[in-house]
Parts: sequence; C-alpha cells; structure tokens
Amino acid sequence: MNQIPILEVGGVLISTQILTERFCCDLDACGGACCVEGDAGAPVTLDEVGEIETSLDAAWPLMSATAQSVVEKQGIAYTDVEGELVTSIVNGKDCVFTYYNEAPHEITELPKGCCLCALEAACRAGKSRFMKPISCALYPIREKRFGGGLVGLNYHRWAICEGALKKGRKLDIPLYRFLREPLIRRFGKNWYAELCEVAALIESRDS
Repeated sequence: MNQIPILEVGGVLISTQILTERFCCDLDACGGACCVEGDAGAPVTLDEVGEIETSLDAAWPLMSATAQSVVEKQGIAYTDVEGELVTSIVNGKDCVFTYYNEAPHEITELPKGCCLCALEAACRAGKSRFMKPISCALYPIREKRFGGGLVGLNYHRWAICEGALKKGRKLDIPLYRFLREPLIRRFGKNWYAELCEVAALIESRDS
C-alpha cells in the first residue's frame, strides 16, 4: 500500500490528499448519510457541548421523539469506547440531531427526505447561532490530536461520498477549497492562507 505523504502547515500535520483530492458534497446523491452511518456520534469538545445545550431549545422541535428521549436520559453527549466525547446516538446509529428534511419543517433548497443536522437547520432558520460541531463541518477531514498539542488532519474516504468525489472532480474543487469556511473557523485565516500557498506550490509542481 502506498503511504500518503504528510506535510506540516503552520504546526498542523496535513495529509496531501486534502490538497489534491477533488470534493463537493452532493446531497442529491447521498441524502446526508454521514449523519446516520457509523457506530458512534460526532466528536465534540466541552465548549461545543455548552454551545449545543444553549441551542437545544431551537433544535428540539426538529429532533425525533426517540432522539429527544435519549437526550433526556443520557444528555447530548457521551464518552465512547476510545475515550472520546461524542454526540449521543439513537439505536446505535443515528446522531440524536439527525433531522429529515420533510414537512412541516422542510428546507426548500435541499432535497426532500435528505437528512441533515437539526442544529444546522435551526441556525439556518435564524433560531440559534451555533451551526454544528466542527468535526461535522470539517468532514470528510478528520482531526487527530497527539501529545504536546500536535494536531493532524486526514482525509477519510468513504463509499457514501462517491457522489461528492464525482461532483468535485466535475467542478474541479479541491477538498481544502470546499471546506474553506470550517478550516478557517478551526485554524484561522492566516493558517488557511498558508495552506493555500502550499497547495499552489504542489499544483505548480505537478502540472
């Protein structure tokens, strides 16, 4: 198996796939499956748990009755088997904040029946200010924290995102460009500008 080259950008380790892979979410193709596939919730920080608790009343009407019950019993987050704080899940699968885009709360610009985040839907409707956990916003980039405060970013390839790969290649949108806003939210504008410079060097080298 070929090893993926790793670069350091502003003190953050970066898989070069983040700079070279083309990617653009296609909800028509996947239906928002990343909200319901998997065996654990989305990683969250303690600060994000506080933000979610503040936004919970706005998101609550969009959550299923089962999800509401789970939150009432165990809260919005739990510690998984790896010791990581993650959002609570329903039936070992769906994130409790999974929201299906259907009447009477339909978001008209999204595919009907598509699942997305109730927190994001509430924010889009102007009912709260917290969009969603940064781990969700950055997906398919996954963040890993090492000792000494070192952070690494990897591209997580998953079959449910094949539509996003096709759309990204068609539109020629690199993954780091598609995720510009969440990357800036997480690491800042100066760091992102440095990332763009590194990506430009790689593109010029490979052209």
